[in-house]
Amino acid sequence: MPSAEPLKHTPIRVAIVDDHRMVREGLIAMLRHHADRIAIVGEAGDMQAAVEMIARERPDVVTLDIRLPGSSGLTACRAIRDRFPDVVVVVLTVYEDEQYIVEALRAGARGYLLKRVSDAALVDALEAVLRGETVVDPALAAAYERVQGPGRKRGGNWPGGAVGLTRREGDVLACIVEGLPNAAIADRLTISEETVKSHVKAILRKLGARDRAQVVGIALRERLIAAGPPPPP
Repeated sequence: MPSAEPLKHTPIRVAIVDDHRMVREGLIAMLRHHADRIAIVGEAGDMQAAVEMIARERPDVVTLDIRLPGSSGLTACRAIRDRFPDVVVVVLTVYEDEQYIVEALRAGARGYLLKRVSDAALVDALEAVLRGETVVDPALAAAYERVQGPGRKRGGNWPGGAVGLTRREGDVLACIVEGLPNAAIADRLTISEETVKSHVKAILRKLGARDRAQVVGIALRERLIAAGPPPPP
């Protein structure tokens, strides 16, 4: 688990999605002791309520259970990541199955934690995922390493994956390095300008950059882009 290192900004806006009300209330009570670092902005008990709440509150991070009524947490994770690409998802569950870790990370989750996590460790993890790290519960570390395989970079085996960029964020980053404006990036990748803006915001945050010029410098220095144009969507 990453060491405690509070981020130097306003508290992280967190939403909790779990079908058990007592679990939601317990997490809220637990995180209330860290109000200087965490602000609970919403809660939901199913996928539809979660999407509506996220659209309304725009949290930085969503904690999500694997099991939800009428849907799976994995389906909810994909839906959240597709509709709100700037929102980070952390799975918080009781399930220790290795396959769940695989599927959760494939669905776009940035973290996989067990519900027995301490409040301090949970706060550290929420801060870590916003820094672009992938966080897996220490009790599942061995399973995670098996999932990763020898020599595989955490966060993905595409350029930028090692620093937490998704494949699509890597595509957008390549376009930024080319000097393309948002409209041209949207046209090339066949996505909306609003989606491009969300990806650019996420890239700035993950790379710790102030502006696009600094993003380009970091990308070139750290070799975060592949040669040639980004792949088609």
